[in-house]
Amino acid sequence: MLGFTPVYLIRDKRFAMKIKQYDTNVPIAAPFIFIVGIPTKIKFTITKLLLFGGEGMHIGQKIRQLRKVNELTLEELASRTELTKGFLSQVENNLTSPSISTLEDILEALGSSLAEFFSEETQEKYVFKKKDFFVDEQDAFTLKWIVPNAQKQEMEPLLLELKPGCISNIMEPHYGEEFGYILEGSVRLIYGKKRTTIHEGETFYVKGETRHYLENHTNVIAKILWVSNPPSF
Repeated sequence: MLGFTPVYLIRDKRFAMKIKQYDTNVPIAAPFIFIVGIPTKIKFTITKLLLFGGEGMHIGQKIRQLRKVNELTLEELASRTELTKGFLSQVENNLTSPSISTLEDILEALGSSLAEFFSEETQEKYVFKKKDFFVDEQDAFTLKWIVPNAQKQEMEPLLLELKPGCISNIMEPHYGEEFGYILEGSVRLIYGKKRTTIHEGETFYVKGETRHYLENHTNVIAKILWVSNPPSF
């Protein structure tokens, strides 16, 4: 199949001219406006945000969130985009609207794109099904990451199925804290030089500053809900 760039038309001259004043790079021929390379699914979302202030979604707020996720200061983002700190500050505070081409530059510097930025699918997900889990089966145990991409969050929960006579991964000293709940069976927590047996229905809460791991000293599989803050598994 030959590659091509899709071109979309808005058949309203007044509406088109309003968009044109926001982005002089958009090719226009009355009474049409040609928006090149933007999927139909997000085309009208973009124009709505530019023209009507983005009801239900604020460009500036989303850009600020992306910048903070990338751990960038306004100065650093300004340097990457060759825009001024003052302009970016106005954008983040919804005091001015970037052109489509400028928004593309900002999003590229933040590792995103127009499609991702305006897609409904990029809204934060807070419920996860079994099909979302990531499963890692090893000889001694099975790990189930029950919240995808939890490394980006404050906490990282997983389900550990520890086989009889086996041990979990050894957690070397690290900053943070961990919580565990024994769903089935019994395990032994080795925390530094201390060894403590934990039974079904019991919990543990430890600081990550001491080397530790779990050991299944029984002849049945043990299942544990294990949560780390910050993510460290």
